[in-house]
Amino acid sequence: MPMLKIFVGTMYGGALDVAEQVKPLFEEAGYEVAIFDQPTLDDLIGTPTDLALFCVSTTGSGDLPGNIVPFARDLEEQSPGLAGLRYGLIALGDSSYGDTFCGAGRYLDALLEGQGAQRLGERLEVDAMETFMADDEALPWVEQWIDAQQLKVA
Repeated sequence: MPMLKIFVGTMYGGALDVAEQVKPLFEEAGYEVAIFDQPTLDDLIGTPTDLALFCVSTTGSGDLPGNIVPFARDLEEQSPGLAGLRYGLIALGDSSYGDTFCGAGRYLDALLEGQGAQRLGERLEVDAMETFMADDEALPWVEQWIDAQQLKVA
C-alpha cells in the first residue's frame, strides 16, 4: 500500500483539522496515511514517501507556524534534493493581510520546488475572510485533486 504523508504547519490547529478531515479521502483512494504535526525533514526523507500533502497556515506577516519552522530550516540548509517527491499543498491565510496572504504556503511551495519536488496541480489557497471552516474548501479540492491527478490506487 503506498504511503501518503501529510505535513502540518499550524498555530491554532486549523491546518491540523484540515489534515484530519482529508485523511479518510486518501485512505479510500488506497493510501496508508500518516499525519506529522511536528514534522521533521527525516519524516519526509527517512522513509519512502510516495506522495505528500502539506497543510500550512500563515502566521504574522506571512510567516511559517513555529511547529514547521525546523522542517523548513533543515530543508533549506541540508538541500537534500527531492526530485522524486510528488506533492500537493493547501495554504491557509487571511487576505486582509494583503501581500503576505498565504505567505507560509507560498514560501514552502517555492522551497519544495527549489529542491526538485513536483507539485501536482495547483496549490489551494483558503482565505479565512471568505471561508470560516477551511475544510469546506479543502475536502472538495482533495476529492478533485485525487481524480485529476489519477492518484487512486485502490
